[in-house]
Amino acid sequence: MKVALVYDRVNKWGGAERLLLALHEIWSDAPLYTGVYNPDSATWAEVFKVKPSLVNKLPFTRTRHEFFAWLMPFGFENFSFDNYDVVISITSAEAKGIITKPKTLHICYCLTPTRYLWSNRKQYLNELPTIVRFFAKPAINHLRSWDKIASSRPDVYIAISHYVQDRIKRYYKRDADVIYPPINLDVKPTKLAKKAGDYFLVVSRLVKYKKVDLVIKACEKLGYKLVVVGDGKERDKLHKLAKSNTTFVEHATDHELAKYYEGCKALITAQEEDLGLVAAEGLLYGKPVITFNKGGVIEIVKDGVTGKFFNKQSVSALANALVEFNASSDASVYNSRIISQTAEKFSKLSFKHKFRQYVVSAYKNKINI
Repeated sequence: MKVALVYDRVNKWGGAERLLLALHEIWSDAPLYTGVYNPDSATWAEVFKVKPSLVNKLPFTRTRHEFFAWLMPFGFENFSFDNYDVVISITSAEAKGIITKPKTLHICYCLTPTRYLWSNRKQYLNELPTIVRFFAKPAINHLRSWDKIASSRPDVYIAISHYVQDRIKRYYKRDADVIYPPINLDVKPTKLAKKAGDYFLVVSRLVKYKKVDLVIKACEKLGYKLVVVGDGKERDKLHKLAKSNTTFVEHATDHELAKYYEGCKALITAQEEDLGLVAAEGLLYGKPVITFNKGGVIEIVKDGVTGKFFNKQSVSALANALVEFNASSDASVYNSRIISQTAEKFSKLSFKHKFRQYVVSAYKNKINI
């Protein structure tokens, strides 16, 4: 069974990229096709034979791919997969739009239907300057039409969460099975901390929709210590918000990140996530997760047992949740051993077994039809 992998853009590091490395461990010979490839910012991809699209040859696409979204469909549609038995697209954007022959099985592992075209379309347009919005609307309408056509091309869909499964049904009218992606278990906690640390933790890319500004404002308002691990376009803006209670760590190795998890009082996630692998990582270290009560994260965190929910993305709602959490955590409500056990279903070993079994079964069903 000859396999190829397809991913939207190979130019950063995060949960989806860790997922690709897990798939590489299953199919080590599978090449990685992508719209944009920047080897300088994606050193993790050195283990792959990366095959970028024609769009990658244009100036600035490696660093400013968002300006070339209208060209990405062309890039993916011009790949040829005639020599493969199975193609797996890992995507939240255009990679599902590849064209395959009937003999090739196309499995789409969907991270989410494209946010700026569907679930976050209005928010995305409202954040644009007026003149840019004027030109963006017809471009987005065109891409929505293409995306709907592209969504019909995969033979099979797998969703990363039940939350994404519902979105796939709503926007693409397609059914999907669910296989949770893996978290980083390479650096396991040697011993769960018996006592909570003295700071709250955020682990996130510093981009607008992650709502890190909300966490900083809430912690500064209360005088609580906060450590923010991550980097991104909002870095300078967030630094200006922070005062003496907030510490930024732009880059951390897996071992350094493990120490931050081990030493924190709790992890905070304020965004609406498709799943929330960072929350699962926090649980692995026996740490409660304080999270917005919407999205895939509610499949991971149980209110009052492994974390605490807040119901509105506002400074006051989060601040109230933090105050209530401090009172309950001081009373030893949260059991680190029980919390850690809930993260075991996100192990890489479990993911690799389930995913390989699924792909082999789907391929056998196809060739027996």
